[in-house]
Amino acid sequence: MEIDLHLPACRSLKAKRAVLRPITDGLRSRFRVSVAEVGDQDLWQRANIGVAVVGGTTSHVEDVMDEIERWVWAQPGIEVLSMDRTWMED
Repeated sequence: MEIDLHLPACRSLKAKRAVLRPITDGLRSRFRVSVAEVGDQDLWQRANIGVAVVGGTTSHVEDVMDEIERWVWAQPGIEVLSMDRTWMED
């Protein structure tokens, strides 16, 4: 899953990290997924986050991604620009 965010209150990279850290840490701890900032690292008000979900069944992975989407949309101080899912199967 790739999440594209707008961070309107950020005026520096330090402020951006302060906004992103609770989101990435929250995703890791709450959903047990791998999370990384995968793009727009040099822009203050934009962030692109990659989330990897692994599961035994497609339905479980879909449920986790649905929960991740709802959780990210509920976070204060950010605007979700897009969320894209990419599937990799054996």
